Amino acid sequence: MPEIIETTVYRLDELSDTAKDKARAWYREGGFDYGWYDAVYEDFQRIAEILGIRFKTRTVRLYGGGSRQQPCIFFSGFWSQGDGACWEGFYSYRKNASTELRSYAPQDTILHGIVDALQAVQRRNFYQLRAEATHRGHYCHEYCMVISVERDSPTYRDMTADAEEMVIEALRDLARWLYRHLEREYDYLTSDEAVDEAITANEYTFTEAGRRFG
Repeated sequence: MPEIIETTVYRLDELSDTAKDKARAWYREGGFDYGWYDAVYEDFQRIAEILGIRFKTRTVRLYGGGSRQQPCIFFSGFWSQGDGACWEGFYSYRKNASTELRSYAPQDTILHGIVDALQAVQRRNFYQLRAEATHRGHYCHEYCMVISVERDSPTYRDMTADAEEMVIEALRDLARWLYRHLEREYDYLTSDEAVDEAITANEYTFTEAGRRFG
């Protein structure tokens, strides 16, 4: 015969400190099924566009059927050797990139250094350098990017001696920038302050011991 069992549930601010920690742990384990990194990816794609990068795309299946194209941007993190970020795409010179990037991210000196390095090496090669970045291997960090650089010269002139190394390092620096910002976003979203705000906003309830209930 069915029985009715009554259980008292609590809001986060009604729990003891120990129970709050347990409630936060529950949220951290299951609260990141959504695309928490979407805002960072959108920012990164805009920065890449300004620099003159076109991402390769891959087909992603949708839960409701069908598919869509998604930029080839990858990362893993944030605790193991081999963690990092990488991307696949094509780079070529883009006029006014330095001015546009400083307008878009006026305080980001790392990005300023990347665009300045690319502009300088392009200038020495009459703005004819092109590069392709491809992901290789099972890890996702900047050294998993195989980057080929060439000079698209109508007179078949070779690139300057430093060109290949400078372009490769700048594009890998961009992958490092992405990873740092993903890590920063993750650290913020998993902080006690952000977790408490999310739990409260969703009106989750818990048992006295901090187990999710209700």
